[in-house]
Amino acid sequence: MGEHRFVCADCGEEKVYVNPHDCGGTGYGIVKEGHIEKKVCYTCCAKRDIANMTATGRVVLYLSAETGVTGVWRNWVVTNWPGTLRFLVEYSRKGSHNIAGSRHDVWFNGPDGSEWHGVCYGENTQLCRCRRLKRRHGMYRLLAKCA
Repeated sequence: MGEHRFVCADCGEEKVYVNPHDCGGTGYGIVKEGHIEKKVCYTCCAKRDIANMTATGRVVLYLSAETGVTGVWRNWVVTNWPGTLRFLVEYSRKGSHNIAGSRHDVWFNGPDGSEWHGVCYGENTQLCRCRRLKRRHGMYRLLAKCA
């Protein structure tokens, strides 16, 4: 069993993250500010991602399928790396791409209340490049009605 103790650079709390099988996460992400590496807990990682999304209007997140208790696919979700920031996809569309073979377009409501659009190229990745739409115009609602 792996146990990681650290102090979060953002919230200042001492955290203990227990990993039962000693594989996977540590309970923190590492950010480099200047030449100093700092440990940031997963909750504060989500707060940093929200601040970045709101300030820049762009972010790279992960597109994954959400499953229910029975293991059956339910819906697409867009999350940050540790999964502490999560957005339910309101509308999605799969199309073709000349180089990657396929592309997944998704629309979701972001942390700032705006509509966001994300694109994931190919089948062997979950990286979803997202951006805030310029104005709230109900794009995914319009697309859902047309489908």
